[in-house]
Amino acid sequence: MGFVGTLLGIFGFGIGLPIGILVGFYFFLYSKPKPIQDPVVRPIYELDSDSILELFPEMPLWVKNPDYDRVDWMNTFLSDMWPYLDKAICKIIRTTTKPIFAEYIGKYKIESIDFDTLTLGTLPPTVGGMKVFETNEKELVMEPAVRWAGNPNIVVVIKIMSIPITIQLVDLQISVQPRISLRPLVPAFPCFSSIVVSLMNKPDIDFGVKVLGGDLMSIPGLYRYVQETIKKQVSMLYLWPLTLDIPILDASTMEVKKPVGILRVKVVRALKLLKMDILGTSDPYVKLTLTGDKLPAKKTTIKKRNLNPIWNENFKFIVKDPTSQVLQLQVFDWDKVGAHDRLGTQIVPLKQLTPSEAKEFTLDLMKDTNIHDPEDTRKRGQIIIELTYVPFKEDSLNIKLNGSMNGSMKRYGRSETRIDELSDDENGAGLLSVLVHGAEDVEGEHHTNPYALVLFRGERKKTKMLKKTRDPRWGEEFQFMLEEAPLTDQLRIEVMSKRTNFSFRSKETLGYLVINLVDVVRNGRINEKYHLIDSQNGLVHVELGWKTLKIPDTHHALSLNARNGSTTVKRAPATATRLDACAICRVVHWWTHEVMLVGVEFLWSAYMLLSMYISSSDATTVVGDNPGVDIRSLQDNG
Repeated sequence: MGFVGTLLGIFGFGIGLPIGILVGFYFFLYSKPKPIQDPVVRPIYELDSDSILELFPEMPLWVKNPDYDRVDWMNTFLSDMWPYLDKAICKIIRTTTKPIFAEYIGKYKIESIDFDTLTLGTLPPTVGGMKVFETNEKELVMEPAVRWAGNPNIVVVIKIMSIPITIQLVDLQISVQPRISLRPLVPAFPCFSSIVVSLMNKPDIDFGVKVLGGDLMSIPGLYRYVQETIKKQVSMLYLWPLTLDIPILDASTMEVKKPVGILRVKVVRALKLLKMDILGTSDPYVKLTLTGDKLPAKKTTIKKRNLNPIWNENFKFIVKDPTSQVLQLQVFDWDKVGAHDRLGTQIVPLKQLTPSEAKEFTLDLMKDTNIHDPEDTRKRGQIIIELTYVPFKEDSLNIKLNGSMNGSMKRYGRSETRIDELSDDENGAGLLSVLVHGAEDVEGEHHTNPYALVLFRGERKKTKMLKKTRDPRWGEEFQFMLEEAPLTDQLRIEVMSKRTNFSFRSKETLGYLVINLVDVVRNGRINEKYHLIDSQNGLVHVELGWKTLKIPDTHHALSLNARNGSTTVKRAPATATRLDACAICRVVHWWTHEVMLVGVEFLWSAYMLLSMYISSSDATTVVGDNPGVDIRSLQDNG
């Protein structure tokens, strides 16, 4: 019996194996994915107590958390729009994946990849609640709790060597809590220029993948690996503070240009000006304007009875676009009575300037800016000016963090600062901007026509007055160009009210506040609402910014002259400074020590890595300009 049983077993195996292969091959070729069935929905009163307890974690957030609002209207909207959204989204998916699939055609014996069925099913996502935030920025921030337990039917057919392989995605469930920001708010429909999305926690994604009718996710260990990989990849891209920016409006048309630097102008002198007075002289002065600047024009002093005046006067302008802005110079003859006669004009495009480098111009004065005017043949003299465009430091324009998290961390972070913690670069010259957005709950005893006064270092600037309102919205910005950071200065803002008609009590104080500017210098930007002093409930919304001028590169600006044990430092356009040679030596010694230390650590790490792949006899590399230096010698020498 043993021999016969063995013989029959071998015979059965020889017959069963080919038959099994044929049957498996048949199902491999002709098996089709099963259609997705709509789930059976039962009302909650038909469930028993155990089933209801299991549903408690799945309850919407508006039931469990009072910070979330109920948004049934949005769920109704999604339910009615879902058939149309399904077709639109599937069309976008087909269009987006078509070039991706085309990249794999011809690789790995793949002949074609296409969707056999693509639909998101009949069940729309539901919003279990929404939380809306109020911020001081020009934005609308909301956090919806979105869940989608859908019944999509997505079938992809991959044809390899003329054999179709079907892959079906089933039982897709997604739970995600995004933060959606509509910013910045702009006065053009749809009133925001972009949508910024970030995830507040890792999303929960569950799905099944059927290949040839079998559930691939049932393989032990594969399901958990796929879930963790998807969560990790999505988190690396969109987990807060990382964001996904979706532009809505053209940024070039809606973008408000911010200051990017300072233009320093030195009006040196003029030569051979026209004689406009009866006595054969002129009383010249220069009027300077920068295109794109709404501030009043700047003027030099008047030089009486002088055709070759010398001014040597300095002016500063705030630059917003150095590639398109133009400095316009007009020389006038001052007259005591009547209009002043224009002696000549000239323009200088800022794109001709090199950042942080002084450049002198000797310009021939023209009748007007039309240089091709054939009638303008009269010589009107010359004007000599010196221009320097100094851009702001990049670190002062953004928060001092790296990566794409700058905007989000800047929005929610602030640090308190001591004066001794600031670096020398932060103590330098820069621009202080004060944007007075508005006030809330301000009220006077006799009248409420509020306006704001900004007082800083003896300067007094005023917003427009708004009549009969307790919540004024000014939105006016004032700028102060400073030669040093305002570390010990204070900014005072007063909210005043002025009677529109005649009265003995024409002005009234509604409140004031005093702000220490050292934190503004350190943070770069502060946007807050402050309580007004001497006001019951009054608030004022102020945005402060500090931008430091960029220090020229020492490689171009530093000139060493080791004569008599001293060094002359030339920095355009600043004056020369003398430094002690011993101080220079100490700096060079420190720099050399640090560089050598970092270099040795780098080479030691490289040696430890290379020793894993090459033998000790071949462990040589190139150090500096000397090829073939033995790395092992570095180890022996520490």
